[in-house]
Amino acid sequence: MIPWLLSLALLASTEAFYLPGVAPRDYHEGEAVQLKVNKLTSVRTQLPYDYYHLPFCTPPEGVQENSENLGEILTGNVIENSPYKINMYVDVECAVLCKKKYQKGDIAKFTTMIDEKYVVNWIMDNLPAAYRTMKDHLDVAYYQHGFPVGDVVLVTNGKKPSKGDVKRHFVNNHVDIRIDHHQPVSMVGSDPDVRVSRVVGLIVEPFSVKHVTKGKWNTEDESQNVVTTCPGAVEVGHDVPEEHKFGMIIDDKDSVEVIWTYSVQWHESDIKWASRWDLYLSLKGNQGDIHWFSIVNSLLIVAFLSGMVALILVRALHKDLSRYNKVPTDEEKAEEREETGWKLVHGDVLRPPAMPMLFAITVGTGFQVLCMASITIVFAALGFLSPANRGSLMIALLLLFMFMGIGAGYTSARTYKMFNGANWQRCTLGTAFLYPMLIASTVFFLNLFVWAEGSSSAIPFGTMIAVLALWFLISVPLTFLGAFYGYKKDVSKQPVQTQEIPRAIPEQPWYLSPTVTVLVGGVLPFGAVFVELFFILSSIWLDTYYYVFGFLLLVFAILIITCAEITIVLCYFQLCSEDYNWWWRSFLSSGSSALYLFLYSSFYYSSKLNMDLFVSTILYFGYMFVLSVMFFLATGVIGYYACLTFIFKIYASVKVD
Repeated sequence: MIPWLLSLALLASTEAFYLPGVAPRDYHEGEAVQLKVNKLTSVRTQLPYDYYHLPFCTPPEGVQENSENLGEILTGNVIENSPYKINMYVDVECAVLCKKKYQKGDIAKFTTMIDEKYVVNWIMDNLPAAYRTMKDHLDVAYYQHGFPVGDVVLVTNGKKPSKGDVKRHFVNNHVDIRIDHHQPVSMVGSDPDVRVSRVVGLIVEPFSVKHVTKGKWNTEDESQNVVTTCPGAVEVGHDVPEEHKFGMIIDDKDSVEVIWTYSVQWHESDIKWASRWDLYLSLKGNQGDIHWFSIVNSLLIVAFLSGMVALILVRALHKDLSRYNKVPTDEEKAEEREETGWKLVHGDVLRPPAMPMLFAITVGTGFQVLCMASITIVFAALGFLSPANRGSLMIALLLLFMFMGIGAGYTSARTYKMFNGANWQRCTLGTAFLYPMLIASTVFFLNLFVWAEGSSSAIPFGTMIAVLALWFLISVPLTFLGAFYGYKKDVSKQPVQTQEIPRAIPEQPWYLSPTVTVLVGGVLPFGAVFVELFFILSSIWLDTYYYVFGFLLLVFAILIITCAEITIVLCYFQLCSEDYNWWWRSFLSSGSSALYLFLYSSFYYSSKLNMDLFVSTILYFGYMFVLSVMFFLATGVIGYYACLTFIFKIYASVKVD
């Protein structure tokens, strides 16, 4: 019952604090409302581009970039001004933006981006433009942010498709802009001569229109020109489908003139400013039910594992402790009773593992990633990381990873000292550089492909230097500081003494082999999160907003419990078979869930994505590799500490002669 109440409380906190994002702005009647342009995006290429990468109409004062934070730069956002003139409460009917003549090169750009399903992203009052995409069986409309650059239609010569069919590309050169506004109750009636409202919605409906002008074209002030077609005049020829006979065809020509127009309509809305993001965050179809299914699925897994752990601790382990701690009778002393089970390996259970320094480095970095993820999810669930603050999530992840270097250094030093390691400086260097360098080099390698494509998501060289500076000036010093205090502090008293000569490990049954136990150990942790993982991947690769951090926090807590419990169960079975090499296996057992995450990402790629470019495939699997490595480190360190705590507890409770 408690998890359900926790989930409802988190969802309530999401609605109360997360959605508003930033402070509202009040616009007076006639005041200019800036319409800004953002990147061009496509789920088929995963390569965003600057808005003016396509030869759209430019502002008379020139293109000016807005100042961007580090998170926006890393996520490929490029926010610039636009030529659209919009004023509060002022409706506009078919205003001319500009007329441009396009040659073959420009036409090729448009047709390529139309084929690749690129969408245009706008921003007004920090709110993205929405485009209606569909209606369900209840006639409920759903929206996405951004609207398509154009459309492509297969024109057939007959009733059935044939080799003579051609594709026609229609560019969306006219947009109907509907701006929803809401006047707060506190402002109503305060002054009847003053009208003040807040922007609560930006709906864009694009059209492809072959415009017809009225009179001679004014080249000095193109906004003074008048078009008689909004939306459309009959396209010459009979090879265009009926539903597109008014469209502006842009291909199959050496040059073409396109007139860009727009209309603006202000619409009073009952939606309050704090709820204006509901349009983008509403779940489609039965996705809300799927989230609850994810929670129920995860809770069932936890209940199953908790039952197994309880069975071990209450019955099997209690029975073992009673037998081991029983005072032997004279007859038993004479017979020198033979003991079996996990007590026999008490002299070897804390023997250092193979490659102890690498293990300590891995544990330290895993602790760093786990802390970064935990704090980020908690802050997001409390509403501090709003979608209105673009780049805030990326900044939070980056800075928390840097500052958690102190935890990585402390943890790796404590672990390494427990193995009686003396070269702690080298261990600290490995903690500061090994896994971060692996991730950074992978991202840099992928960035080379993005650079080659000229995408706006390519990390600029200056930004890379800034990130490296943060790494060397914050993360590395904090790692050494944490390692200094970690190595300076005495290690915890071990419950048993390690023997000088290692005990021979008996031959193990196949189901307790390292390969089997490691692969089995990752199944249940992955099973606890795979449904929620679908929504996370959709937000990353299908350009949708993920906002149900209340669900995510609860699923994350269930993941931690699952990793801990499955590792304890497998560790107990391993020790009972007199195999004391548990260090690496405890980390790998829960960490192997990252393998299933990567395999699931391959399934998601083949079933949900439609990427055309080889570069897009490289980017997808490259970034999923990075995500899987971080998931491996975070889940692995949970399993290790759970197993370490379990071993300290049970061996401290048994009498050793």
